[in-house]
Amino acid sequence: MPASKPAPKRRSGCPLNASVEMLGDRWSLLILRDMMLRGFRSYKEFLESYEGIATNILADRLRRLEAYGIITTQPDPSDGRKLIYSLTTKGIDLAPVLTEMVLWAARHEETENQALVRQMQKDKQQFLAAIRDRWESTSSPHVVYKRRKSQNVSLRSAVRPKAVTPSN
Repeated sequence: MPASKPAPKRRSGCPLNASVEMLGDRWSLLILRDMMLRGFRSYKEFLESYEGIATNILADRLRRLEAYGIITTQPDPSDGRKLIYSLTTKGIDLAPVLTEMVLWAARHEETENQALVRQMQKDKQQFLAAIRDRWESTSSPHVVYKRRKSQNVSLRSAVRPKAVTPSN
């Protein structure tokens, strides 16, 4: 069994410092947003996100998020050269933090996607439960469903959790 990597050295033991060191740049937060809200799971999907992240930055942030145990990777069952990214429990536990950041920005700045903001405001606990359920039910990126006796069918759509869609 391979030895686990040592935890990254921190500047201090302050909990806020630990959070900032793991998540303190916009790209890490936007990757997590795209995973939680849009259901992104592939490098290509992250690369095509609205903000236009550079390939070297994306690769670095994905490696860092994995090193901190916030996301995990598995080979794509349809192409072993590609990876499928998943949120870990630690990553899913960031949903309330990101939700509060969205609500804070919506209160103090002019922002878009007001339908999503209204959905969060209407029932925050239900919104967070939906994110948790979506990711916990897709912890394995390759799900095999039995169609009939001894006949398995792999559903590619099971690889991606549904994106959060605001209800009007």
